[in-house]
Amino acid sequence: MLKHHYRLLGGAGTVVTACVIALSGAMTASAAPAGPRPAGAGTEHFQFMSTSGTGNTGKIIASGLFTAAGTDHEGAHNLSKFVFANGTIRIRHSPGKGPQHFDPNTCLLTLHLHGTYQLLGGTGRYAGISGGGKYQLSILAIGAKSNGKCTKNKPPVALEQLIQASGPVRL
Repeated sequence: MLKHHYRLLGGAGTVVTACVIALSGAMTASAAPAGPRPAGAGTEHFQFMSTSGTGNTGKIIASGLFTAAGTDHEGAHNLSKFVFANGTIRIRHSPGKGPQHFDPNTCLLTLHLHGTYQLLGGTGRYAGISGGGKYQLSILAIGAKSNGKCTKNKPPVALEQLIQASGPVRL
């Protein structure tokens, strides 16, 4: 889910970063990370942000039942892995659905997708984790030009991607 991960470029016939998920919902930023929490159940939020149109990793922040900063590694077949300092979480996400638009005159791409994700398990601190939820993906990008025309065969010249995801989790 989260990850995004992954970067897929394509949408509306142009470049679109394909990532895994980030869970939506309110997310609180804090200067100091929260300490470990006992196992339990609650809502977890994931947020992923990237400005790269070519990579398959990006930074992710988890908050809710636990708080952690990590890296989202996008894999094949809608699978991702979040790597945190104290363990990993495997995620599967649905292909996103929603509006996409590419302006062939300005090369501007806008994309707003939503879907679901499932936590497949984890290691370390996240061993035995389960749950799932919904995600929202937003991309704003400017496609490259070749011979004066917008092209989908090159990475975008600028890209902003945000994935927000949230849902119930048991740890």
